[in-house]
Amino acid sequence: MLTAASVITSLGNSGALIAAAFAVIESGGSATDVGLVAAARTLPLVVFLLIGGALADRLPRNQVMVAANVLNSASQAVFATLIISGHAQLWQMAALTAVGGTAHAFFSPASEGMLLATVDPAHANKAFSVFRVGMNGANIGGAALGGALVAAIGPGWVLAVDAAAFAVAASLRSFLTSTGNVRSEPGGGMLRDLGDGWREFASRRWLWGIVVQFSVVNAVFTASEAVYGPLVSDERLGGAGPWGLALAAFGAGTVGGGVLMMRWKPRRLLLAGTLSIFALALPPAALALVLPAAGLAALMFVTGVGVEVFAVGWMLALHQEIPGDKLSRVSSYDWFGSVAMVPVATALAGPAMNTLGRPAALWGCSGLVVLLTGAVLLLPEVRQLTRRETSPVAQAAPTPVPVAVTALGAAQPTAKAPSGGSGDGTAVAS
Repeated sequence: MLTAASVITSLGNSGALIAAAFAVIESGGSATDVGLVAAARTLPLVVFLLIGGALADRLPRNQVMVAANVLNSASQAVFATLIISGHAQLWQMAALTAVGGTAHAFFSPASEGMLLATVDPAHANKAFSVFRVGMNGANIGGAALGGALVAAIGPGWVLAVDAAAFAVAASLRSFLTSTGNVRSEPGGGMLRDLGDGWREFASRRWLWGIVVQFSVVNAVFTASEAVYGPLVSDERLGGAGPWGLALAAFGAGTVGGGVLMMRWKPRRLLLAGTLSIFALALPPAALALVLPAAGLAALMFVTGVGVEVFAVGWMLALHQEIPGDKLSRVSSYDWFGSVAMVPVATALAGPAMNTLGRPAALWGCSGLVVLLTGAVLLLPEVRQLTRRETSPVAQAAPTPVPVAVTALGAAQPTAKAPSGGSGDGTAVAS
């Protein structure tokens, strides 16, 4: 049931990301307008993430996820109605996108905490890989179908499909029996909870170092994907279809990476993953060079494989090192740092293109990915963190409820995995 819910929302939302960008373009919006609408989704995500993380460690996580899905469904339904009726204004699109970002701020820490808290350490590598293969497989069909549907019937109807997908997902997730949140100590207010989460986060240099890295990497990758990609495709590649194909190729790469990680267990989790992140420099370079659709899709596939190698290693590191009762709070700090710069980058993408030219702006995005990824490899903890088949942190906590497969179906990718459209997330999804 939960796997079905996640697949349904992935199919709908990956197409909706394309639809939102082309809705702005078709309404006469400029590159700056596309960037502002993308930023409007991420800004409330940044503002509410820490509250969402603290709340998800206090309330049943499945209930938080259902409430977020309902809010997403309502906002997308109104968005679709305005687009179909031809009365959508830029401020309305930005406001509705912001509502979706607010819902995601509460959904993400709850879903990630639920996923990480319910997996047996001995089977975590395969469990996380299987989960991500299923989710990313749905993104392939959603991106390709979304691009085709935007071209065929218009972005409004694609947004309507996404609204229905969120409604169905909320209904299915309402039947989930909560596994309960593991709390090492009772009492205390939300500020105390946030303080505890911050201490867990700040005490690990590998954790905050990679979050700082991704604060920039996610920002420039999202600017390339949410703003420059649709514009290049619309002006030089033939419209929404080729961009949908490129996002589908990214999804295919993530599936391939997930299958790879089912069998490959790198001993140094973060070293292998961080090296793979250099691949994120490829799509902006391809857009700068205006490669043909086939070449762009090929590089997006390679990028997807690299992202997935990192994403599985990152999930394993969090699962191995972070106490179960603090997972949602640590996840919220992770997400907060990883997306904090995204609104700035997407809002400035248009002005940067107007000032520097689009090729120069895209090459700048590519260069920043290489620079920051190389810098984080200077941290010894990133290079040396080693896989353990059993986790002392996990053993210290109460035994997880054995519903790993069920819980996996309800969760979403981590903040560290830029995506062509994650099931209940943003274009970033870090």
